[in-house]
Amino acid sequence: MSTEQKIKGSTRAYSYYLLKDRILRLELPPGTKISEKEIADELNVSRTPVREAFMKLAEEELLDIIPQSGTLVSRIHLAHVEEGRFIREKLEKEIVELCCEHFPEEFKFKLETNIAMQDVCADKKNYQKLFELDEEFHQILFHGTGKQRTWKMLQQLNIHFNRLRLLRLLSDSNWEDIISQHKQIYQLIVKKEREQARKMMENHLRLVVVDQDILREKYPHYFV
Repeated sequence: MSTEQKIKGSTRAYSYYLLKDRILRLELPPGTKISEKEIADELNVSRTPVREAFMKLAEEELLDIIPQSGTLVSRIHLAHVEEGRFIREKLEKEIVELCCEHFPEEFKFKLETNIAMQDVCADKKNYQKLFELDEEFHQILFHGTGKQRTWKMLQQLNIHFNRLRLLRLLSDSNWEDIISQHKQIYQLIVKKEREQARKMMENHLRLVVVDQDILREKYPHYFV
């Protein structure tokens, strides 16, 4: 691979990951119009890698490229949210049951550390970091059961679900309930109480459903 190809590839990757992060963090809210030229100028790169990043984000349903009109950050599709939540619920109930059967001590320690950090961030009202710790909590369950590739696949299917979750968590959500459920899930894993752990995970992943109508009323222009 030539130096020119390497530079082009890294620039494209940088453009892609930066834009994706901004969209997922809602720094670029749903419905926001963006242009290749503006992004290229901001990043001080050519338009080609930005165009390629736009195309990849469109494939992931994070951008809507409309001929003759421009490019918009895609709105959150509630049908996609429900599909992602459905898949995640089915998988994570099985994952938490596997955790009850066998979960190495190092991963129990990681969960303990993660939960402790959640308490700290809740006290400081650092909701962005709390969202990251929430994601990490669930990732630890997959990694602790040797299902890293399953987690990676799930992340791709849960793009709209995660966008809604972050919006919910930044909208004065009751973090105490979420953290409390994380603590209960951890204790059920330690005690190897499989059926209770499955039920708690199901309840946990259905929390987001309760808030959908509230968010849709508060941010109607974010949804389709």
